[in-house]
Amino acid sequence: MPAKSRSAAADALAVRLAVAIKRLRSRLREAVWGSGMALPLAQLAIMKHLRDAGPTTAAVLAAAEHVSHQAIAQNLTALKRAGLVRTAPDPTDGRKSLVHITAVGHRLFASAVASRDAWLAHAIEENVPAGERAALERAILLLERLATADRTRASTGE
Repeated sequence: MPAKSRSAAADALAVRLAVAIKRLRSRLREAVWGSGMALPLAQLAIMKHLRDAGPTTAAVLAAAEHVSHQAIAQNLTALKRAGLVRTAPDPTDGRKSLVHITAVGHRLFASAVASRDAWLAHAIEENVPAGERAALERAILLLERLATADRTRASTGE
């Protein structure tokens, strides 16, 4: 297959994948909001990082979530206002602050994840026949690989 055709095919797949992911993210957001949660997925991602990795700095969160420091600061402000995270001086470097998830944040996160996961499990049960579950597993592996792809190589075409 000529390189130009391959590129057009990859472009078409990229558009379809981006649209599908956007729609799925919207549905996941609705599932969380439907349970009474009003947190954007970006804030849930921050809380997940804090639950998984423990207290950390805003700079580390920005790098981990692939967003600007300003975006993290805005989300942290909202999370602090809601009592879901708190900051405290870093015991090893007093110039820095560490972000911690609060007990209320832990409970709210667990509830949001349970709601989202219940919706997704139900959607899989209803829409993915047993014979297609292995294909879904392979698709998830591919998506996980894409999620860790080197952004600089992809944008330069190397």
